[in-house]
Amino acid sequence: MNRAIKPAVAAGTLRIGDLTVNRLAFGAMRLTGPGIWGEPKDRAGARRLLARALELGYTFFDTADSYGPGVSEIIIAEALHPYPKELVIATKGGLVRPARSRWDTDGRPEHLRLALEGSLKRLRLECIDLYQFHAPDEHVPFAESVGTLAELQRAGKIRHLGLSNVSVRQLDEARRIAPIVSVQNRYNLEDRSSDDVLTACEKAGIVFIPWYPLGAGQALGSAKVERVATKLGATPAQVTIAWLLARSPVILPIPGTSSIAHLEENAEAAALKLAPDDFAALG
Repeated sequence: MNRAIKPAVAAGTLRIGDLTVNRLAFGAMRLTGPGIWGEPKDRAGARRLLARALELGYTFFDTADSYGPGVSEIIIAEALHPYPKELVIATKGGLVRPARSRWDTDGRPEHLRLALEGSLKRLRLECIDLYQFHAPDEHVPFAESVGTLAELQRAGKIRHLGLSNVSVRQLDEARRIAPIVSVQNRYNLEDRSSDDVLTACEKAGIVFIPWYPLGAGQALGSAKVERVATKLGATPAQVTIAWLLARSPVILPIPGTSSIAHLEENAEAAALKLAPDDFAALG
């Protein structure tokens, strides 16, 4: 692929608060070791992957302090700092990893303050462009967690606030506390359980960031995806990403990978346009 060509630009742009990003983004979860735990097998390769993502036109990178934990954020800074002005880095706090198999919620104010400071240090930033509350904690009032992040935003350490893994009710509650510019929920061709949240985001002009956008490959092997892919001369992954782009103008897909070949394949999906009958065929 010609390195002067930026295929991710073909998806157009999206506004996140006062920031403009290209509408195909990069999920940095898989920069870590197996199980989203520890160091990657090829740290230099992970840095090259990030540099290639910038070359391809990705301008929004999504990560979290729990990826590694801490590893994804550190590698992003190693590879890309000082950051180009067009790059928007989003990270998340509110999940902790006491063991490889554990993803425990922690929405306590004292934890969120420490989590934010840790992300700022690892990413070498004084203010994070988009900081997302990773998951509600059933042991902590939701308003208390969001209120803490709103305080940190007023202190100048967060530019914009987002939420993750929330319901419509929780989104409404958060919006009464602070401006919310994004929601990141699980969503893909096979799992549309957050359709109601997506609709709420559309009405409010809030960006919807689907995690698990390819469904860990589950949707890729379906007959309907393969038929459309064959018709369009595309790969199943590209069709699945194109479906997300066509599903709603507020969707910002963040497919992640540890492979430059897959990264380049995903970037080409930005230019793939689904005709109405193709979109209908995918259900």
